[in-house]
Amino acid sequence: MEKSKQQNSSIAFQKWIAAVGILLFVGKIIAWKMTNSDSVFSDAMESIVNIVSAFMGLYALYLGGKPRDDNHPYGHGKVEFVTSAIEGSLISIAGLMIIYEGCNSLLTGKILNKLDWGIWIIATTAIANYVLGYVSIRIGKRQNSVVLISSGRHLQSDTFTTLGVVVSLVIVYFTQIFWIDSVVALFFGVYIITVGYKIVRRSLSGIMDEADPAMLGRLAEFLNQNRKSEWIDVHNMKIQQFGSRLHIDAHITLPWYFDLRTAHNEMEEMIRIIVENTERVVEFNFHMDDCKPTSCPICQIENCPVRQHEFVKKIEWTGENISQPDKQTVDN
Repeated sequence: MEKSKQQNSSIAFQKWIAAVGILLFVGKIIAWKMTNSDSVFSDAMESIVNIVSAFMGLYALYLGGKPRDDNHPYGHGKVEFVTSAIEGSLISIAGLMIIYEGCNSLLTGKILNKLDWGIWIIATTAIANYVLGYVSIRIGKRQNSVVLISSGRHLQSDTFTTLGVVVSLVIVYFTQIFWIDSVVALFFGVYIITVGYKIVRRSLSGIMDEADPAMLGRLAEFLNQNRKSEWIDVHNMKIQQFGSRLHIDAHITLPWYFDLRTAHNEMEEMIRIIVENTERVVEFNFHMDDCKPTSCPICQIENCPVRQHEFVKKIEWTGENISQPDKQTVDN
């Protein structure tokens, strides 16, 4: 029920992003037609991307919220990464269009008009974008929504470019040096392409299940804090992200003489600790390994009845060693 409420809240806010995006785009087009400014054109082009991205985000949130089925056993959450990648690509294309228009204006020359009106209109859109982006990021982090976070960051990046446009219009208004406008457009075209690349890069890392060392490090930290001597070793831990849901695979090494129920209870205890220290919905696929003689030197069980080697040292778990594929030993 709680998850459904969060999903509906995300969709509702994404609709607001789409609606406001259309209004701001109309305002920027009006400002562009009034001023004939390349920098205002660059801002309007990015607003087109905002609108397309907002509607794609709506689709991603709708599809990502659908329950898993036979064809999608892990659910539909990865669609958020796909739509974010498309959004980043569109941003980069808009940047290329802006650079083309700016270069053309530098070669042909262009006269600007009604800059005072353009300044007020564009400044208003900048404020609206920043507020909307700030709220979107906050809601996205609270609900672990890649779509809302991506939309919010895009809106805020649009704010900074818009403020740059305002500054350039003010300078041109007072100096009447019109080529400054085209140079500013070129600068922001490069900046927008960079922003688009970063969004695509982050999305591809999610699609390809790229390792997240920071998240593994946090898992290792609170496992160390709640560690039991019976948990001899944790290794081969992998984390996958499906929308707001995490899937964690891991191997836990337990004493070989534990009966099945005891071993299972220890595994469940470790899972419980992870759940309590993770704000996201987590699925688990844990495998229980029995200890080997090579585990004795790192085993902290006192008075172990079957110990074959003396205890040598305790190995602190880190994001690096809990993700290694093999059991930990004193040699690694």
